[in-house]
Amino acid sequence: MFKKILIANRGEIALRIQRACREMGIKAVMVYSEADRDAKYVKLAEEAVCIGPAPSAQSYLNMPAIISAAEVTDAEAIHPGYGFLSENADFAERVEQSGFQFIGPTPESIRTMGDKVSAKQAMIRAGVPCVPGSEGELPDDPAQIRRMAKAVGYPVIIKAAGGGGGRGMRVVHTEAALINAVAMTKAEAGAAFNNPAVYMEKFLQNPRHIEIQILADKHKNAVYLGERDCSMQRRHQKILEEAPAPGINRKLIERIGDRCVAACKKIGYRGAGTFEFLYEDGEFYFIEMNTRVQVEHPVTEMVTGVDIVKTQIMVAAGEKLPFTQRQIAIRGCAIECRINAEDPYKFVPSPGRVTMWHAPGGPGVRVDSHVYTNYFVPSNYDSMVGKIIVHGDTREQAMARMRTALAETVVEGISTNIPLHRELMVDAKFMVGGTNIHYLEQWLEQHKR
Repeated sequence: MFKKILIANRGEIALRIQRACREMGIKAVMVYSEADRDAKYVKLAEEAVCIGPAPSAQSYLNMPAIISAAEVTDAEAIHPGYGFLSENADFAERVEQSGFQFIGPTPESIRTMGDKVSAKQAMIRAGVPCVPGSEGELPDDPAQIRRMAKAVGYPVIIKAAGGGGGRGMRVVHTEAALINAVAMTKAEAGAAFNNPAVYMEKFLQNPRHIEIQILADKHKNAVYLGERDCSMQRRHQKILEEAPAPGINRKLIERIGDRCVAACKKIGYRGAGTFEFLYEDGEFYFIEMNTRVQVEHPVTEMVTGVDIVKTQIMVAAGEKLPFTQRQIAIRGCAIECRINAEDPYKFVPSPGRVTMWHAPGGPGVRVDSHVYTNYFVPSNYDSMVGKIIVHGDTREQAMARMRTALAETVVEGISTNIPLHRELMVDAKFMVGGTNIHYLEQWLEQHKR
């Protein structure tokens, strides 16, 4: 097992990994930008290294600075968390070439699954169901593109092969708009991701967003930890997640989970990963794989009892998974609300000084946050300041606990989206379960402030 790990991230995930290291008796080195000098995890750190000024390009995305910090502190491994460099194959490669262990998949796996075209091709070969569409990058010939779209059936969606975070996508409803949409998406993809390749998929009208969490080791063992429903989204950004997904037959989940495990073994995957699917009319369609720990991993931890971050560290150190598929059991229901520093209805970011922070408590309540009273939320990074996660024996109990937790939470000095979450927790459609990915945007349109 590692004696010292460098955590190449910030915010709640940096604190989450630091806690896992503490439990395992591993020293954690925290890196931070000048904007994060007063962060809780930096104050708690045994060792901390400033890697640059506030802009992420000069700090959390600065590969030489991070690797130098690992060198000067004698760290053995680097945990990238999520976001920033966590899915950057070049970073994973440089980490390992510098003599450190990257706590994540191999650079080859990240490259294969990071490019959505090659990921889809790998999944087709592994027998994982995919959305109908082009099996590879779209050709340059407009006539060919039109023939493909006609075969798939309108509406179609044009997606950037290197895209992510809801960017690089365009829905096309008619043949007249098709070629211009492809050209615009290519130009955007080239500018945003340095990769102009695009592909085409059938645009599903009312799908849910369901994902399967997997863990795999270097010894060809892999398991799936049930599923999460992440359909409550705005502009492709998740707001609220739950596990298990309400109203989906367990046999269907088992079948798709087994296929995800088989795919991991086929591509030689190691570490934590998430297969993301659209689910409509009883069918699953693969859309992408995230080759890292997810923001919403706590709901899976709450229903399975598996510590995903500790398991990531164990398998990176070469250990075998400490459990088999048969030992994984789903117990009860968990819900996570992402708490963002933003206007709850206009979504304008709200950085600034937190003059009061009071986190909720009680049975089945977990809060993952790096915020404290008098903490300053910088404007340089993502607006998420924490996550409230609850667990209950039933979905009804979990919802009741979340309502109580949200009512107890006090955040002053900045705006947060807690009022939105409070409303969603008493929304009739959410309480029934099974809303699709468009539901929240339609809800917001009807509840304009």
